[in-house]
Amino acid sequence: MATQTLKAPSELMASRRSPAKDRRAIEEQSFAGSERRKVERRRQIDPTTCERDYRPDEVEFMKAMDDYKRRSGRQFPTWSEVLEVIRDIGYRKVAQPSQTYDTVTIEAE
Repeated sequence: MATQTLKAPSELMASRRSPAKDRRAIEEQSFAGSERRKVERRRQIDPTTCERDYRPDEVEFMKAMDDYKRRSGRQFPTWSEVLEVIRDIGYRKVAQPSQTYDTVTIEAE
C-alpha cells in the first residue's frame, strides 16, 4: 500500500472576526489618525448633597477633603485623616463638647 504525503501550506490564516468588528476596527483607525476632541472630565457629584446650599465653612471643609483625597490618592480616608484635615484648616477644640443628636442606646440581646 502506497502512502501519499500531503504538504500543508506554510501559513494558514482564518479570520474569526465578523464583518461588524472589522468595520469598527477601520473606524477606530481612522479616528485615531484624526485629531481628537478634548473632552472636559466630568466631576463626580454626590446626589445626596447636591440639593442644598452649604454654609461657607461646610464648603471649605468639603474642598479640603477633596484636595486631601486627590493628593493622597485615598478615596476613603480614615477618621484620623479626616481629623488631620480638620486641624489643617484651623479647627481646634476650644469649647465643651455639645450633642447635635439624641443618644441612641443599643440594648444587648
